[in-house]
Amino acid sequence: MDRWVEIQFDCLPLRSIDRLDIPMDASPKFQQHCLRVKAAMEKHGSHNTYYLHNAQCTYHLLNHPVDGMIQFKFHGTVMTDEGDMETRGTDLEVELVKETCTWLSEPIVNWFHETVQRSVAVEFDHYIQAGDLKKTEERIAKIKEESESDEGFLGMYL
Repeated sequence: MDRWVEIQFDCLPLRSIDRLDIPMDASPKFQQHCLRVKAAMEKHGSHNTYYLHNAQCTYHLLNHPVDGMIQFKFHGTVMTDEGDMETRGTDLEVELVKETCTWLSEPIVNWFHETVQRSVAVEFDHYIQAGDLKKTEERIAKIKEESESDEGFLGMYL
């Protein structure tokens, strides 16, 4: 174990969303996801904003493989500067999901809710510096271009 904080997330650039309608046959879980994304867009807009989901943050407080671990799941919005080069803020819903700390108390959990926000901001800056954001934007542009070149049809022989 070489990392004290492990953060994983899927990133959805809000500027990439063209339609806000929810498919009629969407599962309840996907419907909830769509509603959360729509709420994020209404609250923060779509420029320089990114929705993080399927996300978790794990802290290892001791040099022990099992004892001293606290894990949170989260979802929400990250806002960047005008050039998309630095995180300016986060608006995340954070929930404790697992822990192996016998000394954990409610004030400590509350403190970690804020710490998750700060940890995600630092990790998102690493994500930007690694170029993953640019790769995501290029992939979305390619999909959009392919869809438009096929006159919007993605089905077989349509």
